[in-house]
Amino acid sequence: MLIESHISMCNNLHMATNLALDDKLIEEARRAGAHKTKREAVTAALDEYVRRRKQVRLLEAFGTFDFDPAYDYKAERRRGKTRR
Repeated sequence: MLIESHISMCNNLHMATNLALDDKLIEEARRAGAHKTKREAVTAALDEYVRRRKQVRLLEAFGTFDFDPAYDYKAERRRGKTRR
């Protein structure tokens, strides 16, 4: 029972944290996103931040890969279907 409880708790990634955050900014974010709680607003903001940083990394990688103009992606798709 105790192990099952521990496993279920570990599957829920959350961490109690004390942060000094700007209450006015959090409230503005909560209203802007129509979030019911500060926690929802902060979670959404962090999620958006992470997604945006990933997009920036992709954009930075643009032009750093070699391009093969002879590559036929449609042929690769057809070839993949016959393997199944």
